[in-house]
Amino acid sequence: MSHRSRFAALFLAVWLVASGVLAEGPDPASLRAVDLSHSFDERTLYWPTAPSRFSLEQLASGVTEGGWFYAANRFAAPEHGGTHLDAPLHFAQGRWSVDEIPVARLVAAAVVIDVAKEAAEAPEYALTLDRVRAFEARHGAIAAESVVLLHTGWDRFWPAAAAYLGDDTPGDASKLRFPSFGTEAARFLVEKRGVAGLGVDTASIDVGSSSDFPVHRIAATRDVYGLENLTSLGALPPVGATLVALPMKIGGGTGAPVRAVALIPE
Repeated sequence: MSHRSRFAALFLAVWLVASGVLAEGPDPASLRAVDLSHSFDERTLYWPTAPSRFSLEQLASGVTEGGWFYAANRFAAPEHGGTHLDAPLHFAQGRWSVDEIPVARLVAAAVVIDVAKEAAEAPEYALTLDRVRAFEARHGAIAAESVVLLHTGWDRFWPAAAAYLGDDTPGDASKLRFPSFGTEAARFLVEKRGVAGLGVDTASIDVGSSSDFPVHRIAATRDVYGLENLTSLGALPPVGATLVALPMKIGGGTGAPVRAVALIPE
């Protein structure tokens, strides 16, 4: 871990404790930070039916008349694409928009369920309730207000749309194929365990072949947010890490780009 990365983890941990988001925790100097976000650029993947993609327009770049360097850009993007947060409002009328999600729910214990092996064998794998129960039998009950992150290993395909999404036909989302949460498992996590969020390293918290998005609807009705297109979940332990997932605070937003980071005790 570089000196700069260690300093960033230390600074963030100190801020979290000082702000009261985390009451206590490991020695900040012992924390390692893992970036869970893809960069936003011309290769960023969006849902096939999205009306546009991420764009960055250069407004200025060069030495000014005063003799100093100055650069500025303008960006535009749909809310849902790249590494982003789905607000409950995305699938439930009257539920939290992006700016209404309490910060304390965006900083939470990370629970990582590794199904990379299952997904490699079955690209449309959906997390089962039995798999969740097996995880709890080994690691203990999933705590309320934690965030469950599903590691499928799909981030290895980013940003190749055909491999990552299962199909790259523009404007057609009917042929998508990728793993994610199953309905029964999601209902258990949301309704019985009271998690704050569900996250995955694929394009949706529903499997790619879904056309009615039951996991989104189950989560949204309980004000549970989603994190999609995460990366590097394989670097996280099953339990013990802290997730910091801070989206752009878009007033009334149904979603927003997010910079997600995990803090892991070494």
